[in-house]
Amino acid sequence: MIVRKPGMGKKRIKVLLVEDTTLYARIVQKMLGKLKGGSFELEWVKELLPGLERLSMGGIDVVLLDLNLPDSRGLNTFIRTHAHAPEVPIVVLTGIDDETTATRAMQKGAQDYLVKGKVDSGLLSCSIRYAIERERLIRELKGALLKIKTLSGLLPICASCKNIRDDKGRWNRLEDYISERSMADFTHGICPECARKLYPEVYKKKRKPRKPRAPKKR
Repeated sequence: MIVRKPGMGKKRIKVLLVEDTTLYARIVQKMLGKLKGGSFELEWVKELLPGLERLSMGGIDVVLLDLNLPDSRGLNTFIRTHAHAPEVPIVVLTGIDDETTATRAMQKGAQDYLVKGKVDSGLLSCSIRYAIERERLIRELKGALLKIKTLSGLLPICASCKNIRDDKGRWNRLEDYISERSMADFTHGICPECARKLYPEVYKKKRKPRKPRAPKKR
């Protein structure tokens, strides 16, 4: 089953629905199909294994996942799917209306937990879009943390010019190396010790104490 709705040139969101009930799959199809300005392409499989095989092919933006399927039951369904494609956001869409299961699914990486019968087209659309955006932000955060981690540990630095050698063996200026691996920006100045060594005459003038002013006569 594929639902396509043009979005004025916008990229379609590719949704994989893993749901064994034909009737509910049709309901999801209608909910996504009737959205104004929507832009969804829905693919539907009835079991987990075909769903994992489809994820391996790539190109899926988000998964709508039922937890109880013919070949997998309960929270393990989510765990297997998330482990198979950790970079794809997953919205659990199930008939299990249980707060404990919902909490555990969210703790293990689900972007949202929706209960069948309590979902309308607006809620489903928002959940899908928010799940994709949150996953994007998480990837960006992980990338930023990875850059920060590269600045920890031992850095090979030249004892003379202070250039730093990166993991590819190339030598970089200190400010270039740090700028590429963090969010720090550089501004230049000169410390008092270097000013004294490099510009002794200017330094002496600046450091020359001022004569105290004579008190004003009343």
